Amino acid sequence: MPLTVTRDTDLRNSPPRPGGIEIGLVNNMPDTALKSTEAQFAALLEAAAGDIPVRLRLFTLPLVPRTERGAQHLGSSYLGLRDFWDSRLDALIVTGTEPRAAALADEPYWPALAEVIEWAEEHTISTVWSCLAAHAAVFHLDGIARHPLADKRFGVFACAKAGDHPLTRGLAPEFPVPHSRWNELPENDLRAGGYEILTRSAEAGVDMFARQGRSLFVFFQGHPEYDTTSLLGEYRRDLGRYLRHERAICPALPHGYFDAATAALLTDFAARAHADRREDTLAEFPIADAERGVRAGWRSGAAQIYRNWLGFLTEQKARSDESAAPRTSRPRGAKHRRTSYIDRRGVGDPTGAFVGARDRRRSTP
Repeated sequence: MPLTVTRDTDLRNSPPRPGGIEIGLVNNMPDTALKSTEAQFAALLEAAAGDIPVRLRLFTLPLVPRTERGAQHLGSSYLGLRDFWDSRLDALIVTGTEPRAAALADEPYWPALAEVIEWAEEHTISTVWSCLAAHAAVFHLDGIARHPLADKRFGVFACAKAGDHPLTRGLAPEFPVPHSRWNELPENDLRAGGYEILTRSAEAGVDMFARQGRSLFVFFQGHPEYDTTSLLGEYRRDLGRYLRHERAICPALPHGYFDAATAALLTDFAARAHADRREDTLAEFPIADAERGVRAGWRSGAAQIYRNWLGFLTEQKARSDESAAPRTSRPRGAKHRRTSYIDRRGVGDPTGAFVGARDRRRSTP
């Protein structure tokens, strides 16, 4: 099989296969989505890999809130940052998590995430930043803040290529992408910051964008990795929160996701739930009918994007091997001398917030 998932950090025991790509998945999703996110990215990479051998290693950040069950799964399947800093990876995929604080810099895991962002710039050929992780990386690198939306951007939206780029080759002129977020990065702010817009939606805004520094950073505001029922699970979860009075407003159906008959069925159920607002009402949710009414169709486009990404990684790695030149000032696999993100910005900045632009290409001795 072209895809292998492993916890092994000692590559002397399992050296990279010729032509293979080593990818780390830094999965920060909440416990309810932890395993499904693993499966989604693994399935997407396997569909995209073709004959490219891909090895995937799982990491997570400290201080992301976990239940006992979530912590047990991490302990059996994941590596921590102690193993991460000196891992020999060609690329990363970094997910977000459900936000708890109003400001990203106030999240408990922020200092660790900031260090991962800088490590990725220095040590990877390319890194994918997914949804909230994309917002965090852009904020850390260039001070571009996300903007809150009036309502959740939720559903499947038609996207189109914004220009020619190797990552968008082979995509249809218009293709669907799932989105699920409460914030956005405006296109004008991204362009002013030097980011290249790759795909956009007339209804959902910027979808995929990129910036080439020492590493090619690729950012997604959407979720091309989602499986068929991901949005359904989120909708049912949000409806449950409404019934438990944990949120004030009944959630809207995900845009463009259900066929007409199913949308009518679920609209009727939401009206009944609003009239009888009790947690027990959720037991009557027509889950089987809802699953049958899902309109999927984004998987082929998602696989094409990741196929292009793996092709880029393979090409760049081959060039590096031919020239025998390190990608950065530090040879591949050399020890990472960690410096606290907080210390770099002074003891007067304990939250990790910052003012003004920074040189994202600083030299690290």
